[in-house]
Amino acid sequence: MAYIGRFNRLTVNKIVAHGVYLDAAWMGMVLLPKSQVPEDCEVGDSIGVFIYLDSEDRFIATTAKPLAQVGEVACLKVVQVNRVGAFLDWGLPKDLLVPFNQQQPAMEVGRSYLVYVHVDEEGNRILGSALLNKFIEKEPQGYRVGQPVALAVSEKTDLGYACVMDNKYWGLLFYSDVVKPLRIGQSIKGYVKRLREDGKVDLSLQAPGFAKVDDLTKRVLRALNENDGYIPLSDKNPPEAIAEAFGVSKKSYKMTIGNMYKNKLIKIESKGIRLLKQDKPSS
Repeated sequence: MAYIGRFNRLTVNKIVAHGVYLDAAWMGMVLLPKSQVPEDCEVGDSIGVFIYLDSEDRFIATTAKPLAQVGEVACLKVVQVNRVGAFLDWGLPKDLLVPFNQQQPAMEVGRSYLVYVHVDEEGNRILGSALLNKFIEKEPQGYRVGQPVALAVSEKTDLGYACVMDNKYWGLLFYSDVVKPLRIGQSIKGYVKRLREDGKVDLSLQAPGFAKVDDLTKRVLRALNENDGYIPLSDKNPPEAIAEAFGVSKKSYKMTIGNMYKNKLIKIESKGIRLLKQDKPSS
């Protein structure tokens, strides 16, 4: 089965002067232009390609990677507005159309918007929509507390940031769980913090419990190794400095470096932390 607006692995059916034709099932033979055909390509080879419509609304294949596939959300920039809608740059020669009835508010050239990429009702035209509630479900299924999720920040609410989880569901990231402001459209990694009785999900930017400490420990160790074994950031620094460096609260940072100190990984000094040299095992 081949899917429009997504990456597919298709078989080379015919080689011509201007490229190769790929067997795209119900779409028929789809051209992959010569400039993108792998060297030594032969009939019967399998090639990973993205299928979309060219400027003449013909199916065409490309090895280029768009900023979003069908079924995904992305923050895309408007490059043109005309009588049919707004056109957004999604990384392909033909821009992504967002019709006027799929905009809220009206889109402006030069600004970026979070949109959901989908296929129209006829099933052969790729469009974008800023009306996310038409596509994103409010009650996620099958998630567990602590599970990592991919987030796209959608909007600011009275309580926090509404985020799209894994391109499918809504979740809420409370302001109290964010150490520095997020921008609309920003893509970040998060975690399921709480599964509420009403079916909704509360989110966190930090892994719960020891997983959070372990993850931050790795990041602190990496920073130490990249800075000759010393970083000027102790548990005495202001929360803003810690958030700027690692994107976590001061409480999380103190807990992490405290555990690192107990495990004899670092020395905590008045103005920073220093990596301790580890004894090499005797041969």
